[in-house]
Amino acid sequence: MERTSLETKTSNSNTDFLSLNPSTLEVIGKVENTSHEEIDVIIEKAKKAQKRWAARPDAERKEILLQVAEALQTHSKHLAEWITREQGKPLNGPGANFEMQACVGWTQVPASLDLPEEVVFEDETRKDILYRNPIGVVAAIAPWNWPLMIAIWQIIPSLRMGNAVVIKPSEYTTYCSLEMIKVINSVLPEDILQVVTGKGEVGGYLTSHPEIGKIMFTGSIATGKKVIEASANNMARLTLECGGNDAGIILPGLEIAKHIENIFWGAFLNMGQTCACLKRLYVHEDDYEKVVEALAGYSSNIPMGNGADEAVVLGPIQNKMQYDKIQDLIRDAESTGADFLFKGQKPDLEGYFIPVTLVGNVDNGDRIVDEEQFGPVLPIIKYKTVEEAINKANNSENGLGASVWSDHPDEAQKVAAQLEAGTVWINQHGAIHPFVPFGGAKQSGYGVEFGIEGLKAVTTPKVISTKK
Repeated sequence: MERTSLETKTSNSNTDFLSLNPSTLEVIGKVENTSHEEIDVIIEKAKKAQKRWAARPDAERKEILLQVAEALQTHSKHLAEWITREQGKPLNGPGANFEMQACVGWTQVPASLDLPEEVVFEDETRKDILYRNPIGVVAAIAPWNWPLMIAIWQIIPSLRMGNAVVIKPSEYTTYCSLEMIKVINSVLPEDILQVVTGKGEVGGYLTSHPEIGKIMFTGSIATGKKVIEASANNMARLTLECGGNDAGIILPGLEIAKHIENIFWGAFLNMGQTCACLKRLYVHEDDYEKVVEALAGYSSNIPMGNGADEAVVLGPIQNKMQYDKIQDLIRDAESTGADFLFKGQKPDLEGYFIPVTLVGNVDNGDRIVDEEQFGPVLPIIKYKTVEEAINKANNSENGLGASVWSDHPDEAQKVAAQLEAGTVWINQHGAIHPFVPFGGAKQSGYGVEFGIEGLKAVTTPKVISTKK
């Protein structure tokens, strides 16, 4: 079976990219740009393979994907080690091993779901049946923060519904992505899943290609808008998840001790490098001190370092671009008089480490609040009334997720109903599930993933209407 590898690609040395271990800054290897000519050939192969794949019985496709899940499980230790080496998240805690188990689960669930034809109307004169057909070739643009898990979100539902996939992993996490694709392709028929590598220009050419029928993208708002522009060339259907600046509201009187672990990991999962992390925390002024004290106390006991160390559960920022952005936001907060309520211990390593940092005396209008930090820095904002907290939480261009924290379920439900986000969690944050649709509002993107709705998103509806 043909394998795509970095060694087989031609490249322009002026645009090659070095992949680094973010904990040690050691060079893992050179990431080369797939040429336009190579992309054309890859897409042509995918088109032909897709016809053969879609013609297989549905039950056969499901069985093959369940075999993919088994292969991912078998190789999960190897792939988790690659994630830690290249992405940086620790093996343990909610880290690389956790990501691999998510890859297995998010493969098993789409393989188990059915999307049969539906009689949408019938009377004595006619019968109308809605079918869900594959779109064709799907272009998947995967990010660097959860490089394998999010790639699975894009690959598996697309394959499940009879499409072929051409995926471009982030240039920051190419090697671990290629390792996973090798595992998947040890099970799949030839050419159904293919990979291109390189920087943004490669993704731009891929997404604008006339033979692409669907684009699945996870990344920044700015790049998402470029994907939208690229799709004008081919009218490709879009699923865009463009990040978030998720707000959490702690309602007055919360018994903080029983929620502190969930609040911490809601904010600092993957060092805060998660689109649906808690990135702005609104706390009633009467509860402010106890919330800060509880968060600082919990944070002080969480070990940070090289994720290959089994005792570590917090790792580095994945890349220098993101590291510099977070440092810039910290400097801006310092210059505008913010209070640094807690700052963890930075490990004595060369990597891109930023300790967990809690920031106070800030409000909407400050950059540290208005801009998605995508790192381990949490602004904590006081409010006087719940209405004020709701208004400030909604005052954002983002609308991916939000959360409400309360010991009173009815009050939490009332607040959740008023928050402008694709998902609002109560007493949890970022708790996604493979059966539950997930997508954003506002500039966090459009379209949904997961569950039956996610399968529908990688199909085209077709009605056959018969006169009786």
